[in-house]
This record gives sequence, C-alpha cells and structure tokens, in this order.
Amino acid sequence: MFRWNAAHAAFAAVHGRRQRVFCASLADVFDTAVPIEWLIDVLDVWRQTPHLDKLVLTKRIGNATKRLGEAFNTLMLRDDCAENPLVPWLATWIAGNAPADIWLGATIVNQAEADRDIPKLLRTPAKTRFLSMEPLLGHVDVFSSATGELLHTSGNDYEPGALDWIIVGGESGAGARSMHPAWARSLRDQCASAGVPFLFKQWGHWQVVDGSTGKAAFHAVGKKASGRLLDGVVHDAFPVTSLDVGAACGRALARGAK
Repeated sequence: MFRWNAAHAAFAAVHGRRQRVFCASLADVFDTAVPIEWLIDVLDVWRQTPHLDKLVLTKRIGNATKRLGEAFNTLMLRDDCAENPLVPWLATWIAGNAPADIWLGATIVNQAEADRDIPKLLRTPAKTRFLSMEPLLGHVDVFSSATGELLHTSGNDYEPGALDWIIVGGESGAGARSMHPAWARSLRDQCASAGVPFLFKQWGHWQVVDGSTGKAAFHAVGKKASGRLLDGVVHDAFPVTSLDVGAACGRALARGAK
C-alpha cells in the first residue's frame, strides 16, 4: 500500500481518479478475535496512506466503534503516546470526524441483517458508507422505491443518503445458493430512486435462464460463465467523494497552468 500511495499521482493521471483498495479482504479487522496490536498496525497503515481510498468491509459492524476505542486506549498506555501521530488521528475519528479516505461497509445478505446492522453502520463515524449484499439471499428493502428515503435510521440524528453505495452479488463456490433476479432488480431500482450508486458484481455459481416471471430457472455454470449482466446491463457505479472532487479540481488547475 505504501508503494501505491507514493505512486498516487501517476495512477490518477492514467485513470482520472483516486486508487481504491479493498483492505484485509480475507479478514475482518473488527472481529474481537483480532489482536489489538494487529489492529493498531493496520490503522497506522491507513493513516500513512491518505492518497488511497481504503474500502473496509466487516460482518461485525457493531464492533467497529468499540474496537477503535480499544485501540485508542491501548495506544494511550504506551510511553510514546504523546508523540505518536496515530493518537490524534484516531481520536478525531472516534469523536465523529472520520477520515475521508476510509469507506466503511457492512455485509448484508437478507432483511433481518439489514434491520439489525444498517442502524449500527449509520451510528459508526464514516464519511462514506456502503453495503456489500453478497451473497444476496432474499428480498431486502433499504430505500423506498417511491421516495428514495432510507428506511433505517441510526436511532439518533442522521442525514438522508447516509448510505453512499450498494454492491450486490450472488454466491459462488461449493454449496452456493441461487439469487433470484427480482431481488437484484429491486435493489437496483431502490438505488435509482435514492440516487445511490449501484454495482452488480456477479450472478455467482448459478446462471438465470428466465427471471421474467415469479419463478426463475437456474443452471450451475460457475461465476465466470454466469457473468455480471443484470437485464443486459453492466452496473459499475461508484460513489464520488469530496476527495475525488478535490483531486479532479487539482488536475484541472494543473492542466490550466501549463
């Protein structure tokens, strides 16, 4: 990540955007089984790579604020706490001003998890919040299809549109369960109504033969063959953050100065 961070200008020149990095994709940094010293090391890497957008996905969003607090308390017991730059960085996040380069996401697979975990995500300080609904295992209502209103609250004050991105995908691998196309279509339409970027990642192990009626037929073909078209369209939307806007303005000014 340090090399990518150092090469951020070259990446932006080629791609016209900031580089996005899925962090610890094979782990869950907010799992209570994670040693706190390891979490502190991860947080310090994030702090030192401000030119990368870190996408942090967890199945344990309810642990996030607690674990950040535990990391802070551990840092405060160290002899170098007064000089450690991670201390004010983390204190600012815990106080509610989250780093703009960290996108915080929760894994949601059904309505029960949405009702349980979306409010927890909204209560956790983050500039950009997203849901990874993969594997999607049932119909889920997140936004009102009629008004675009977010159907969950933090239980405290919150801003409408506090969810900034939805990722949807089917299950892959041994024992994979199929995803009905109506579930994915509903979330696509909910996102359109709410003005929230929607990314359809994959069908997964099962390919839909006909999803135009209430029943759908599926063939087990593997995720590569099943593809990622939803009604013939690739959905690849990402949120545009304040850092994206600032970087674009900077590049425009640099071109104008030449």
